[in-house]
Amino acid sequence: MPKLIIGVLALQGDFAKHIQMLQSIELESYAIETTEVRKPIQLENCDALLIPGGESTSMLKQMHFIDFSDALKSFAQQKPIFGTCAGLILISNAIASDAMQPFGFLDVQVERNAYGRQNESFTTEVALQLETEKDEASPCTTQPFKAVFIRAPRIQSCGPEVNVLARLGDDPILVQQGKHLGATFHPELTSNTAIHRHFLSIVEANLNRRKSH
Repeated sequence: MPKLIIGVLALQGDFAKHIQMLQSIELESYAIETTEVRKPIQLENCDALLIPGGESTSMLKQMHFIDFSDALKSFAQQKPIFGTCAGLILISNAIASDAMQPFGFLDVQVERNAYGRQNESFTTEVALQLETEKDEASPCTTQPFKAVFIRAPRIQSCGPEVNVLARLGDDPILVQQGKHLGATFHPELTSNTAIHRHFLSIVEANLNRRKSH
């Protein structure tokens, strides 16, 4: 069986939880292989990259220190990236009231730590709508998901090509733009694999398209 090789950026944050969740998923057409990514050259064999939570400023400094930025930008042109919490901040287009320059893979503006400090972390049930292509002949379906927010960013605005897959009140919390995905919360801290499965479906579709060209 062919493999989907999912890189997980392993500079800081709970990357091990993401790896554990990805390895628990079985697909019909592909086996899932995960690899910890700490150097630019390690992106070469990956079909996608997951950027976990952590401290976004420290993560960006580390990425610049290891000359990761140019390799990541090139990678993002061809392959999917999924950023969670700090990972979302790094792949956003702009950060409110902050001089840090993110990579701009998702056309969203975010506000760091908008839901409070570490001791104000919370879990709440939200509704996921993971069908990105709407079928007008059938109603949209949703599924519940317990979302864990830890020093989470808030998405303040989305560009026209950004599809909102889940909200908390009026705030987008899970968004997709083309092959890139971003979550303000920590889907790896639940037992529900729905969001990671959705990312894998994006990766599979992208790989199949690349093979057909």
